[in-house]
Amino acid sequence: MRLLVVGRLSGQLATAVKMAMAHGAKVSHVERGDQATEQLRRGQGADLLMVDYRIDIAGLIAANEAERIHVPVVACGVDADAKDAADAIRAGAKEFIPLPPEADLIAAVLSAVADDDRPLISADPSMKAVIMLADQVARSEASILITGESGVGKEVMARYLHNGSKRADRPFISVNCAAIPDNLLESELFGHEKGSFTGAMARRIGKFEEADGGTLLLDEISEMDVRLQAKLLRAIQERVIDRVGGTKPVPVNIRIIATSNRDLAKSVAEGTFREDLLYRLNVVNLRLPALRERPGDISVLADHFVKKYAAANGVPVRPISADARRALISHRWNGNVRELENAMHRAVLLAVGPEIDVEAIRLPDGQPLSAGSHGAAGYDSPAARAAQTADAVTRAHVGQTVAQMEKTLILDTLSHCLGNRTHAANILGISIRTLRNKLNEYADEGVQIIAPQSGVAASGYAAA
Repeated sequence: MRLLVVGRLSGQLATAVKMAMAHGAKVSHVERGDQATEQLRRGQGADLLMVDYRIDIAGLIAANEAERIHVPVVACGVDADAKDAADAIRAGAKEFIPLPPEADLIAAVLSAVADDDRPLISADPSMKAVIMLADQVARSEASILITGESGVGKEVMARYLHNGSKRADRPFISVNCAAIPDNLLESELFGHEKGSFTGAMARRIGKFEEADGGTLLLDEISEMDVRLQAKLLRAIQERVIDRVGGTKPVPVNIRIIATSNRDLAKSVAEGTFREDLLYRLNVVNLRLPALRERPGDISVLADHFVKKYAAANGVPVRPISADARRALISHRWNGNVRELENAMHRAVLLAVGPEIDVEAIRLPDGQPLSAGSHGAAGYDSPAARAAQTADAVTRAHVGQTVAQMEKTLILDTLSHCLGNRTHAANILGISIRTLRNKLNEYADEGVQIIAPQSGVAASGYAAA
């Protein structure tokens, strides 16, 4: 996490900075609010601002937002009373850290405000297969498209890929393409020069340059206007970007990860997404199954969220009762992991007694999650049957030979690469000749081998 400290580094603030660094934060420092805004404008980004409460916090936040820079702020200070802390919160700070600092408090605030503590947790075979493929491709430079329903954890997977990559010590920058209006997204991505449009009072570095050397996540890329897609395609192909109003291209060195909750092939057919851009992004596809398709993950995720929100709210960790666990597994979870997380957060707050029972697990409308509403105590529900199927699939691997498992891995990887032999060989860590020999061997056995998809050149990119 990138932490920008704003204020004079007196003894107690310096101690807080050292504690933050001990918890993995990469710290930079300025003394004034205007310097903080200027540093963020120049692309020296931050995930969190730690600001001395005596600085004009409201003015700093307003100046940042005028530049469309949205970074959470925590206030801190020595000898601050309750009124000072309340004033800082009213000015827009998310939290107040009294100084001298406590190491546990620093760690909790960094985790809660920056929301970096989102590990990739799984026990279900279908999700573990996706994670295995992610581990294979993480250290490559290939662009990756992560698909799946809203709430399945696409951004968590993107961070997992970045942390496992050769760029892990460089920035991970995320842009939500659905949350930024079309007329502002170009400037957000590529930056702009002073005077390039009304309100452009100074040069602004965009997310491409901010992510230089690291990873850029284009979240929900299907929402991007088709006209901007052409400029994005050039940036990915040529590894250069043009700032709005700029006169010369700017080189960038980034890895692209994109996510979508839509069927992009269908979007291509409808003319709302460029086919050549899809092929550039979809070198490797990671499809995250919906939570109802991986019931083996429900219990372990629920336990994780119980521990997380018990600690965050200062309440004891209660175990989930057997009836509640069956109800969780039988529920459909249309909102996926995000819905489950919210439900368990509520349950931690509403639970009474020694366990979290069904009555404490509430739906968004306040209704309790009934153990019997989705089949006989969950045993005959679609989710339960899916769990049985997943278990059967896992057991089916037992007794297979190494050659059989190798065949499965090679064919699955080729399928994920849309039939592209070169990319599949790179991911598998074998030569293209070895891959071709294996595929010829499987074809001789009568196995149907996927051919490269129409329109994909030998390199895996769209043909000109």
